[in-house]
Amino acid sequence: MAAIQLTDHFLIAMPAMEDPYFARSLVYVAEHNAQGALGVIVNRPIDMTLSALFQRIEMPFVPGGMDNSPVFFGGPVQTDRGFVLHRPLGKWQSTLAVNSEIGLTTSRDVLESAGQAGYPSDIVVTLGYSGWGSGQLEHEIGQNAWLTVRADPRILFDLPYEERLSSALELLGVDLANLAGQAGHA
Repeated sequence: MAAIQLTDHFLIAMPAMEDPYFARSLVYVAEHNAQGALGVIVNRPIDMTLSALFQRIEMPFVPGGMDNSPVFFGGPVQTDRGFVLHRPLGKWQSTLAVNSEIGLTTSRDVLESAGQAGYPSDIVVTLGYSGWGSGQLEHEIGQNAWLTVRADPRILFDLPYEERLSSALELLGVDLANLAGQAGHA
């Protein structure tokens, strides 16, 4: 398989995906290189809001537009750790710059700022992340486990989570109802 670069792309789980962690998931890939890939699931909320998370970690939170925003299951790796996907990029203590606009931050300073000043205002908070070793994601794509498409920040930050998967499929011109569970190989 030719080398592919999936940083700043969506992974769309195919209907036949049996792994319960990833079935019907939309993953935003924050990093993809020769060592592997790292991303967060952006359409699987857990039973926790941002205001409840802030209360749990004993961090001040000024009520505003984010109170009832869901926290998401980002993936099965380090589920006790928070990951904040945000726009704009900003300057935080521990940020992976995905592109010139979007970052993935693991340090508390981004949460402190979002909770008190509302900046950055575009955030997706996850517990855990999704990770693949060298060549693992490419193998899964070759096995028709995932569709890929360049990510659209509007889908990440402007749409309700319930619409993210179908909207990502629309970028490919595909309707989930018409997507076959199995793909053929010529």
